[in-house]
Amino acid sequence: MLIKVKVFPNSKRQEVIKKSEDSFEIRVKEKPEKGRANREVLKVLGSYFKIPESKIRLIRGFKKRNKIFEIK
Repeated sequence: MLIKVKVFPNSKRQEVIKKSEDSFEIRVKEKPEKGRANREVLKVLGSYFKIPESKIRLIRGFKKRNKIFEIK
């Protein structure tokens, strides 16, 4: 399953907002430096879907706000 995620790094709080069946907005506290925000998004998605982070893979948008993740 592929999902679209719009990431808001360097936020005051962490939260997941479901926009549609395959679209999410995720706010993380980490800064977008050296992939820290991406790693934090993986953790947040893993806890949201209650699956291990190894089942989630970033497909597109490594350095962009809009990302596409694959969930196995």
